[in-house]
Amino acid sequence: MPDALSRLLETRDWLLADGATGTNLFNMGLSSGDAPELWNVDEPEKIRTLYRGAVNAGSDLFLTNTFGGNASRLKLHSAEHRVRELNRAAAELGREVADAAGRPVVVAGSVGPTGEIMVPMGALTYAVAVEMFHEQAEGLKEGGADVLWVETISAPEEYKAAGEAAKLAGMPWCGTMSFDTAGRTMMGVTSAGMAEMVEKLPYPPLAFGANCGVGASDLLRTVLGFAASGTERPLIAKGNAGIPKYHDGHIHYDGTPALMADYAVLARDCGATIIGGCCGTTPEHLRAMREALETRPRGPRPSLEEITEKLGGFSSASDGTGDDEVPARTRRRRRG
Repeated sequence: MPDALSRLLETRDWLLADGATGTNLFNMGLSSGDAPELWNVDEPEKIRTLYRGAVNAGSDLFLTNTFGGNASRLKLHSAEHRVRELNRAAAELGREVADAAGRPVVVAGSVGPTGEIMVPMGALTYAVAVEMFHEQAEGLKEGGADVLWVETISAPEEYKAAGEAAKLAGMPWCGTMSFDTAGRTMMGVTSAGMAEMVEKLPYPPLAFGANCGVGASDLLRTVLGFAASGTERPLIAKGNAGIPKYHDGHIHYDGTPALMADYAVLARDCGATIIGGCCGTTPEHLRAMREALETRPRGPRPSLEEITEKLGGFSSASDGTGDDEVPARTRRRRRG
């Protein structure tokens, strides 16, 4: 029996994913520095509202509020012993919302990075990473998640560890990396490198791609890189709603619903099958994206010039695949 996401992929040539988690929770009153995952138990109605916002805007798939739901991240809030509980609660709320939608909607269990550096550069071993991801995966499975959604990963070893954890939990998975350093991940992975890595995994994801990063233009250039690899696996595009701007003590993203509608259609034409938004993306953006995907005809694969003309310029001159480029270190970020 195929899983819920595979069933949808068999009948549709594109799926609309959800938008931001952090942005929308901050709009509901979450304070900076607090753990959003605690709201799965403390503020369940707000989490239902988060999920319903995406479903009512037309999303075919939404992510659970568990991006930082691993022991390493939760330890920062003295909640490392609550991994299973908080992930299970998030997935149960998601299952409730999805089952009431009146149409097939996939509950994707969000699995973000541990926040630690893998050996030999850091202290996190592969075995411990697998253990942490597996603990989280079991909680999401117990709560009724359809698929694990590994996201915003920078290191290939951490991506592989999450895939192994999905296998241990007996769950299908999808996985995205964040290309935020001149077309590469923070740990130097290129779009071509990721496409090659995915095909060599013993338990590969149903779909793979990119999320977060810098802006929508950069993300689509990365998607073009995936498509150029010749992969037949469905591609994921989950770009930020424009570029972050600091204003009155808060981060705002300048992407309008109209811009995200253009982005969604360009993402589809670049070769992406699962299309959503990341930081800054609200239900208003999602509604515009859904309408555009439904009403605008599929076009040829866009050129880089067409992408920049509609979405703005790239943050770097190259997509990171040149031999002369060495990525600079950037700070780790939460998915917004």
